Amino acid sequence: MTQVIETIDVDVPIAVAYNQWTQFESFPHFLDFVESVAQLDDTHTHWKVKIAGAEREFDAEITEQHPDERVAWNSIGGDENHAGVVTFHKLSDSTTRVTVQLDWEAEGFAEKVGVVFGVDNHAIKKDLENFKQFIEQPANRSGAWRGDVAR
Repeated sequence: MTQVIETIDVDVPIAVAYNQWTQFESFPHFLDFVESVAQLDDTHTHWKVKIAGAEREFDAEITEQHPDERVAWNSIGGDENHAGVVTFHKLSDSTTRVTVQLDWEAEGFAEKVGVVFGVDNHAIKKDLENFKQFIEQPANRSGAWRGDVAR
């Protein structure tokens, strides 16, 4: 398994950053590899992604979610094998640190080469920069889910 950890500071309160991250269907606006995400229920999503030119689909299960703290998940079927967690840290009343940790299994030659050259780190860093640009524009903010999931 490969592990990637990236962090970015966003100029919004912690609740704003967390709330947007719970709107999984908005992910294609700032995650380059995501084609679509469908929220199936409170703890299950269906993803369509394009990685290294290959289209893939998988389901994910939210394994832990605590408002303004963290969202953790595992893939549970389909073409991807990964798990991750996003944590939110209040730096001030108007600034939040967002940290993504992703553990994933590279499939195929292109992905394995990408790991060697740090393409996955670069892609997640870029996606976090996209999230920063997205969330810092008030017109882009869309809803919230403040439920708690503990497993």
